[in-house]
Amino acid sequence: MQRKIKVGVIGAGFIGPAHIESLRRLGFVEVVALATSREETAKAKAKALSIPKAYGHYQDLVQDEEVEVVQITSPNYLHFSQIKAALEAGKHVVCDKPLTITSQESRTLVEIAEKKGLVNAVTFNHRFYPLVQQSRALIQKGELGSLYFIHGGFHQDWLLYDTDYNWRVEKDKGGAVRAIGDIGTHWFDTVQFVTGLKVEAVFAELATFIPFRKKPRERIETFAGKELRPVDFEKVTVDTEDCGIVLLKFAGVSTRGVMTVSQISAGRKCRLFYEVSGERASISWDSEKANQLWIGYRDKPNEILLKDPALMDLSAKRFARYPGGHLEGFPDSHTQCNRVIYEYIREERYKKGIPPEFPTFKTGHEEQLLCEAILESHQRGEWVKVDYSR
Repeated sequence: MQRKIKVGVIGAGFIGPAHIESLRRLGFVEVVALATSREETAKAKAKALSIPKAYGHYQDLVQDEEVEVVQITSPNYLHFSQIKAALEAGKHVVCDKPLTITSQESRTLVEIAEKKGLVNAVTFNHRFYPLVQQSRALIQKGELGSLYFIHGGFHQDWLLYDTDYNWRVEKDKGGAVRAIGDIGTHWFDTVQFVTGLKVEAVFAELATFIPFRKKPRERIETFAGKELRPVDFEKVTVDTEDCGIVLLKFAGVSTRGVMTVSQISAGRKCRLFYEVSGERASISWDSEKANQLWIGYRDKPNEILLKDPALMDLSAKRFARYPGGHLEGFPDSHTQCNRVIYEYIREERYKKGIPPEFPTFKTGHEEQLLCEAILESHQRGEWVKVDYSR
């Protein structure tokens, strides 16, 4: 019987338990330790999640000899120091997006991970939905022909009101770009994965419609602001964007694109969607209808492909966990993302020089460079080429 990979998780907010659940579903991974910023919180969360060890500081977790992999689900501004410590302790690292809040930080982490020869990953989970994989397969097989136009976005409403607050709106904690960096990066990773194209240049306009927000004096969980009564707030200035529009050019092709991102779109809870138009057909996928793929034609009826591994391309069907008619969604995408990462670790493919199938720190670094180019374009009011050599 193969031994289980021992994992320590840093962070226990909204996304932490989601990662822990997805790891446990793999069967060959065991979460042995949890760290948060306070010992009492760590102990309470660890008890609730049946995790044997709890630490009030991440340094204690990364020095735990039993821990082989560190999974980081803490706020953005903490990622750099926590990842660096884990790498220097000789641990493989899996980090929730974004990798860091500056490209200088992300470049440093790429270099350390490469020097140490350690597995490194960023959990851009949307590319692991079954029908996103099917979208990629159709494009790779030439079913759409040459790609003409790509559009879509990522829309939410959880920051619609001035009483909605989260650390992500603070530039020093979430990064210089908010909607772009927090959810726009998911869209860029997904679309570049699906199409095989790389964003070469951007023309962006970002907007902050709520320049002042009411920050709760008490600590609240992510997405919980809508449940809080506006009784004890302090007014703070916000200069990160609520939404944005980005025109896109892709390297080596004439394909054009546009992406919209918003955290103030009433009724849109968590909608990542894309449509890719080619010379023969179009495809469209929407995370709020994750088990349907629309395929459009000029000269025959359009199609709706319902997620069913029996009807999917061989390269995509292995990412469908259940048979047709059994819906798969957000938790399943995380499970598939982590499965690919941890199978790579278990089989020690990194020691054999086999390229990973998952997003790495290099992916996270390039997303950070893209975010910075978008911010520069917005500030300058002109096209900016993304410099991936930095």
